[in-house]
Amino acid sequence: MNIMDFNVKKLAADAGTFLSRAVQFTEEKLGQAEKTELDAHLENLLSKAECTKLWTEKIMKQTEVLLQPNPNARIEEFVYEKLDRKAPSRMNNPELLGQYMIDAGNEFGPGTAYGNALIKCGETQKRIGTADRELIQTSAINFLTPLRNFIEGDYKTITKERKLLQNKRLDLDAAKTRLKKAKVAEARAAQLNTSQPEENNIMIWAEEVTKSEQEVRITQSEFDRQAEITRLLLEGISSTHAHHLRCLNDFVEAQMTYYAQCYQYMLDLQKQLGSFPSTFLSNNNQSSSTPVQSVSSPSVLASASASLTSVSNSIVTSGISELKSSSGSRKARVLYDYDAANSSELSLLADEVITVYSIPGMDSDWLMGERGNQKGKVPITYLELLN
Repeated sequence: MNIMDFNVKKLAADAGTFLSRAVQFTEEKLGQAEKTELDAHLENLLSKAECTKLWTEKIMKQTEVLLQPNPNARIEEFVYEKLDRKAPSRMNNPELLGQYMIDAGNEFGPGTAYGNALIKCGETQKRIGTADRELIQTSAINFLTPLRNFIEGDYKTITKERKLLQNKRLDLDAAKTRLKKAKVAEARAAQLNTSQPEENNIMIWAEEVTKSEQEVRITQSEFDRQAEITRLLLEGISSTHAHHLRCLNDFVEAQMTYYAQCYQYMLDLQKQLGSFPSTFLSNNNQSSSTPVQSVSSPSVLASASASLTSVSNSIVTSGISELKSSSGSRKARVLYDYDAANSSELSLLADEVITVYSIPGMDSDWLMGERGNQKGKVPITYLELLN
């Protein structure tokens, strides 16, 4: 029975505290009650923590999209992670493309130029797929996991303590409000002190003031203690930034290793493809039995290695060189679609014919292109000059 009485009393006390906080919060919103403001240092720490949480979440989610563009695969990995089970191993996109190329090459015949090239490309794609797996695994361990630990661990603790601080502030301000009302009532009773009952009333309000003052001292102490706890937690955000900086360096290093591997794989592949007979390099307008002309073959090679500036410069066609040295214009067929990067460039559609010419001071990898009343810079590796 005593236990039940205690639970009822505790429930009633908790309900009273909740109601007091709700009233104080409502009056603050309506401008009918004063609010204790946090010191500027604590406010700055709170703002820094919120900013850190916001951008950490955005960076983490976008990194996940970068490493795994397929949303269904991300959802599957998330479910298996929550179930504490290992997700089934599947071929990634480069590995799948590589397998298709190898299968196609074997079907066409490894002894043919095209079949042999497909097999070599497929093997390279599979190596890129392996490097991609290593990048995802390394990034998940060294970069994503620390960010997620902050969001799901440290920041949740900060949020909990911040909520407690808010409750302690409401308790303090509610106590101040009650003290203020008690003092006003005591002063009013003193002014009306004309009879014995009124003197008793003064004593009642004096006791209420004393009780309210004690309550303010207690709630002030609890508020100060909680503010200190919250401040200590928030000051740890600087250490979090330092830790995330180390994780960011690890992520950059993982990306650097991945792209260096991919670059080396493609460089080796390009050298292998460059050793094939010239019939393999012919474009779609020529049959495989026709010798490759000196203009079209370098154009195809240039488009295959547009990312390598040194290679591009070495295979510029003689026709384009002549065009740059003259002030005339030529017709050119567009080999591939091209989306303009800015307003100074001209978007292109494959197989359309445009007019091209050079202007003094233009970069060696570009020409000016015209199509009707539209004009802009176009990359020479996307063009084949026409006679």
